[in-house]
Amino acid sequence: MPAYNDTFAIDLDEMDLIEDALRHQVKSLSLAKDGTTDLEQQRKMRSVKNLLGRLHNQKVFYRPKQGYIGG
Repeated sequence: MPAYNDTFAIDLDEMDLIEDALRHQVKSLSLAKDGTTDLEQQRKMRSVKNLLGRLHNQKVFYRPKQGYIGG
């Protein structure tokens, strides 16, 4: 049985593009009146927002070790 690829080579510009597309999807879902029920729409929106959150949580944020002034 083939295994899943668990490593991806995505640069920062591609990650920004993916996040922008997902945010656009959230916006269109919040404005949509295409006959889908509210429950279906909420389920889709929750799924997209969950994915955005997981992408955010995988980022590594850097700050200087010396000379950093927190705020």
